[in-house]
Amino acid sequence: MNILQILPSLDVGGVETGTIDLARYLAQKGHKAIVISGGGRLVKELDKIGARHYTLPVGKKSLFGVIKMVRQVCDIIRNEDIDIVHVRSRVPALTAYIACKITNRVFLTTAHGYYKKHHLSKVMGWGRFVIVPSHIIAKHMVSDFGVPYDRIRFIPRGVDLSRFKFRSPGTYHSKVFTVGMVSRITPLKGHSFFIKAVALLRKNIPNLKVVIVGSAAKDKYMGDLEMLTKRLGLTKTVEFLSAREDVPSIMHSLDCLVSATITPEAFGRAIVEAQASGVAVVSTRVGGVVDIIEDEKNGLFCNAQDPKDMADKILKLYRDKDLRDKLVTDGRRRVEENFSLDTMMTKTLAVYEEALKAVNILVIKMSAIGDVILSVPSLRAIRSKFKDAHIKVLVGLQARDVLDGCPYINGKIVCDFNGKDRGLSGLWKIGAGLRKQCFDIAIDLQNNKKSHILSFLSMAPLRYGYDNGKFSFLLNNGIKDDAPYLDPIEHQFRVLKSAGVKPADKRLELWPSPSDAERIDALFQENWIKPSHSLIGINVRASSRWNSKNWPAKRIAELCDKLAKELNMRVVLTGTKEDALYIGKIKGLTASKPVVAAGRTAVMELASLIKKCKAYITPDSAPMHIASALGTPFIALFGPTDPVRHVAPSKDHIVIKKDLKCSPCYNPNCSKGYKCMNSIEVEEVFTAVKNILSKSEGSL
Repeated sequence: MNILQILPSLDVGGVETGTIDLARYLAQKGHKAIVISGGGRLVKELDKIGARHYTLPVGKKSLFGVIKMVRQVCDIIRNEDIDIVHVRSRVPALTAYIACKITNRVFLTTAHGYYKKHHLSKVMGWGRFVIVPSHIIAKHMVSDFGVPYDRIRFIPRGVDLSRFKFRSPGTYHSKVFTVGMVSRITPLKGHSFFIKAVALLRKNIPNLKVVIVGSAAKDKYMGDLEMLTKRLGLTKTVEFLSAREDVPSIMHSLDCLVSATITPEAFGRAIVEAQASGVAVVSTRVGGVVDIIEDEKNGLFCNAQDPKDMADKILKLYRDKDLRDKLVTDGRRRVEENFSLDTMMTKTLAVYEEALKAVNILVIKMSAIGDVILSVPSLRAIRSKFKDAHIKVLVGLQARDVLDGCPYINGKIVCDFNGKDRGLSGLWKIGAGLRKQCFDIAIDLQNNKKSHILSFLSMAPLRYGYDNGKFSFLLNNGIKDDAPYLDPIEHQFRVLKSAGVKPADKRLELWPSPSDAERIDALFQENWIKPSHSLIGINVRASSRWNSKNWPAKRIAELCDKLAKELNMRVVLTGTKEDALYIGKIKGLTASKPVVAAGRTAVMELASLIKKCKAYITPDSAPMHIASALGTPFIALFGPTDPVRHVAPSKDHIVIKKDLKCSPCYNPNCSKGYKCMNSIEVEEVFTAVKNILSKSEGSL
């Protein structure tokens, strides 16, 4: 693998040291290790291990700087043939994220800090996987930045045990008791509270020596600490050392390490280094430290911003040698088991391999129920091509249940453009949610303005769909919609073929659950329908909007009576709540009194009902596709639409349509008396039912 790490600089620090350790490990394992940073004292370490370094000002906080860096980072990614870009800081992360999208490379992040809820911090949650060193940071990234749990990878920081050698208990210095802090010198690290604790300790530990190791981000704060030290009379006790590269030797000079941090941190590298070296630890109970220390077993906790409690815990270690020896021994054991560098690197390499294998696919199909059912052959083909991919479908609220139980997808994302997702703000909100999913491929089967916008907002590097002039410039793999007439499934298949998928099977499927079937059984029992009864379903209307698709209520009533009288069949009328008046009209015209299920079934319950029917009669509407998916023979009544374009694929169906000059017109309403549907006679539908039944009986 070719791995690129990006961070602001390579001066001495925990993040910087971790970068060098990882580069060394990658080089030892035969992988290419590349680092981009603003430079620093540790660059020479990369030269020693054979890793390549590019000096770029990727840490500059300016929009212009980010834009400028994107092109240069893209060039490095291409020239070095990078597979994975691993970032460890927010500012360079934005540059790296854009560059990865342009070059279609894997983008990974490690959340090293407890970030403020700022727009710039969000990019640290956009990685294919987000590596966290502690459970507190995992919770922070999930709750504050919306990172899905399934993209979190927990890898505690590791210590090079060959550098931090264990000093056995009993070898402590006899003349002095040395206490130290090793960290960046900032107010968040709690140095002032530590110095105040030292002032309390001096009275009880006459041979006390204190070292504070680290560089100060601001000279004024450093001056304040030095002034505090002088004011408390600790000038001869406390020694300030700058940032040091020889941290192992510093640790070996200590009898106790103190971590006085006052706010949650990602981990506590210095704590683990001290434990590896055989140094007892006193720490405030904040952030990721709780993953390292178990109080009274491998360290001692003290209250944050409480000098007296901190002093008491240090004094306890000084006076109780047996406790100190116990903490030291258990501390080293736990480091070896959980926090070794080799363990960390092995887990990191495993995440890299997982990231390269993982493929996240977004399929967009936000339309009506019937159209979503027609997408099933495409979903089946995508799964066949990408067997291990994580596939999610963006669907509309109306059709959200259609894909329940679908074995070809891993989940659904539901949108509601008439409600919470209305308008541009709704689109942006959906897009933000899609970006969190880190999709590699977006396949747009909807192909309208909204779907093209959402495909782009997902930031999937590969976006497929039709170049149809409806914002299709937002697709980077659009194909012209210029083929001769194709049925809707074949029309989708063209998009799939452009993505390297080779579909063939047009069969529809649905997956009603046992509970759906149970609810239909209860409905049948309520209406005195027995298992021995032969059922035929009739979908009374296509929709209230498409009046031109509907067969007259009088004809439906006549057909109900004819089926009951001549074929001894129980008729079940299906439809929506909106069809109540229409069904009331039908029932008022019948003598056979059909069962009314309209408005009483959800989508998958309707599927269970249709599955129990010997045959199903319907105009051009979603229930026709449901019947096809369940293998129920159907008679489709077509008027203003073309059955060649819209009839559901099925081995056992009959289409009834009148050849009129005005048909197909695709008008929801008609000024010519709805001749296309009114011309369909009851007798010819009845004959079609008998033909369907004779075929099914002959196959038994």
